[in-house]
Amino acid sequence: MSTTSSTPPVGEEVPQAPSDEGPGGAGNVGPSDAGLQPAKLVIGVLGIAVSVWLIGNLFLAFAWYPQWFFDSKLLMGALGLVVGVGGAAVLFWFLNMAIEALPRRLEHGVMPYAFLLPGFSLIGLMLLFPTVQTIHYSFANRNSTAYVDPLWANFSSLFSSGAFWSAMFNNLLWIAIVPAITVSLGVVVAVLADKLSSASEKWSKSFIFMPMAISFVAASAIWLTTVYGYRPPGEPQTAALNAIWVNWFGQDPASWLDIDTARLNSILLMVILIWLQTGFAMVLLSSAIKGVPEDTLEAARIDGASEWQIFWQVIIPQIWGTIVTVFITVLILVMKVFDIVYVLTNGRNNTDVIANMFFREMFTNRDAGRATALIVVLLVAIIPILIYQVRDFRKQEAMR
Repeated sequence: MSTTSSTPPVGEEVPQAPSDEGPGGAGNVGPSDAGLQPAKLVIGVLGIAVSVWLIGNLFLAFAWYPQWFFDSKLLMGALGLVVGVGGAAVLFWFLNMAIEALPRRLEHGVMPYAFLLPGFSLIGLMLLFPTVQTIHYSFANRNSTAYVDPLWANFSSLFSSGAFWSAMFNNLLWIAIVPAITVSLGVVVAVLADKLSSASEKWSKSFIFMPMAISFVAASAIWLTTVYGYRPPGEPQTAALNAIWVNWFGQDPASWLDIDTARLNSILLMVILIWLQTGFAMVLLSSAIKGVPEDTLEAARIDGASEWQIFWQVIIPQIWGTIVTVFITVLILVMKVFDIVYVLTNGRNNTDVIANMFFREMFTNRDAGRATALIVVLLVAIIPILIYQVRDFRKQEAMR
């Protein structure tokens, strides 16, 4: 009796069973392996167009036809939330359908860019387009209906204005004082709080961070009534600064926000922003300090370093990246400062800043050309700071 062996003779190839798997294996079989699917592509593209049209028109209707929604801001807010989130989901669903209808190789190449396109489109619509339009209108007349002659007339008018240079000087003063003091106080508070017990640290940080929850307008009103307020001589001084000035030093009450000697009133306005932002700086810097390896601190103590030396030579170098980030963030905020100045002085007595000057030119003087020229000046001033921040961020990422 002979036996058959399933092993082929040496040198013979084993015949392969036909397989319907694609080159990538069964796991890579997809609907787009067959090539372009025109029907699915058309449905996806039409779905994208209809979704964008419906979402855009609904939000326009909120602005132009509020009566359709019974003039109810609550209803419009709820609809905006539902349609915004749901519409985005539907939009990406149709976008995915259109991409899957493409041939496999084209699908893989297009997919990353297609899903980034809505985000980039919103950035272009909300940031780039207004920026370009602002630059464009800065060369136009007060009604933005025609170009001025010469084209740089709005900028020439600004640069020849004493009020502009006074506001620019105040902005530089804010830049020189507020970020440095805010970051310094943030570092000091973070280091001191780090030495407290867990419960004490939590409560002290919460108390210092609390002003961050207050709007600039509300903070200005609080400081005006409780610290900088003025009442005529002979009346009780309820604001802290005049109460001390009158009761402790025996002087007549002063209207502090009207005193521009050595820019005292501007410095008093800066104190409010420092009070508001110190908590922000403290939180970020405290996190950075807690991230300093304990081994480096112990090694410094073993080498005989004092706490002061440890602070300057060990802690500060290791949290320097966070310090720079906080400093630039506060700096950008300071360059755009508006609310505090507008509420307390509206630029009187040499306290004006560029943002407040823009508001006055735009809404009081009704001169859109000069107003947009001011914004362009502010934009140009901020760009170098943004470039430095991006480069510093990339440098820190490369070192990790």
